[in-house]
Amino acid sequence: MTVVGPFGVSVRDQALEADVQAGLAAVEAGLIEATKSDVPFITETAQHLVRAGGKRFRPLLLLLAAQFGDRDAPGVVPAAVVVELTHLATLYHDDIMDEAEVRRGVPSANARWNNSVAVLTGDFLFSRASTIVADLGTEAVRIQAEAFERLVTGQIQETAGPREGEDPIAHHFEVISGKTGSLIAVAGRMGGLMSGAPEPVVNVLAQYGERIGVAFQLADDVLDIASDGQESGKTPGTDLREGVATLPVLRLREMAAKGGAPEDAALCALLEGDLTDEARHAEALAGLRAHPALRAARQDALVFAEEARRTLAPLPEGPAKEALAGLCDAVADRTA
Repeated sequence: MTVVGPFGVSVRDQALEADVQAGLAAVEAGLIEATKSDVPFITETAQHLVRAGGKRFRPLLLLLAAQFGDRDAPGVVPAAVVVELTHLATLYHDDIMDEAEVRRGVPSANARWNNSVAVLTGDFLFSRASTIVADLGTEAVRIQAEAFERLVTGQIQETAGPREGEDPIAHHFEVISGKTGSLIAVAGRMGGLMSGAPEPVVNVLAQYGERIGVAFQLADDVLDIASDGQESGKTPGTDLREGVATLPVLRLREMAAKGGAPEDAALCALLEGDLTDEARHAEALAGLRAHPALRAARQDALVFAEEARRTLAPLPEGPAKEALAGLCDAVADRTA
C-alpha cells in the first residue's frame, strides 16, 4: 500500500498513484505559470501562498474524478489549476476579513504587506482563473460562475449571521456548503466533465464533492480548537479570537441553552468577551478543548463524511472509487 495526496489517502494501485502524482506536479507547474505577471511585485504577491504549499485538496479530488473518464484529456489539468486559483484567491480575501496573521505556516499577505495588496492580489487570481476557464468551454464557465456566486453568498450569509428564529447550526452548515462545499463540488464536476465521464457519473462526483467538502471544513472547525497549528497551518484559535462562531462554539451554546452544566454558561460568557486578550483567549481555548461540544463537532464532521461515502455507491468499482472513499476516512483521522 502506498499513500498519495495531502491527507495520506491510501492508494493500492500503482498506476493510479503515478497518474495522480504526475497530475499534481502538472497542476503545480500550472499554478506557478498562472501567477506570473509582467509586474514583478504582482508575481511575488500572487505566488506567496502558492509557494507556501498547501493541501491541494481540490486538484487532488479533480484528478481522482477524472479517472472515471479520459484522465489524460487536455482540459483536466487546466481545470484543476482553475479551482485551486479560485480557492487561493478566497484565502487572500478571508485573511483580510479575519485579520489573520498566519496562513499555511507563513505570514498572511495582509500581514506581510497590507489589506489593499491582499485584496487586489485575490482579485488578480480570480481574473487568471477566469482567463483559463474561458478556454474550457461555455459549460465550464457557467459552472465556475455559479460556484463563485455560491462562494460570495456563503460569505455574506456568514457575515450577516442566522436570521431570527433560524437554527444557528443549520445556518452554519448552509454557510459552509456555499463557502467551501460549492468549490469542492466544482472539482468533482469538472474532473468528470473534462474527462468526458457519463453525465450520471459527473453528477455523483459533484454531490460527493459537496459533502466531503463540508466534512473537511467541519474538521477544520475542530482543528481550529484542537490542533497546535502544525496541521492547519494557522494560529490555533484564530476563529475564536475573531469572534467567528465555528461548530464547537455553536454546539457549546446549544448545550448551554438546553440546560447544560453551570460551567457551560460561564464558558459561553467568556467566549462572548474580548478574546484578543491572550490570557482570556488561552482560557477559552482550554475550556473548549476539554468540553463535550468539541466531541459533538467531531461527530458532525464524521456524519457528513459518511454521507459522502454513501454518495459514491453508484460509481463503478476500482482504485479511484477506493481513493475517494479514503478521503472519507481521512476526515476521521484529521479530527481524531
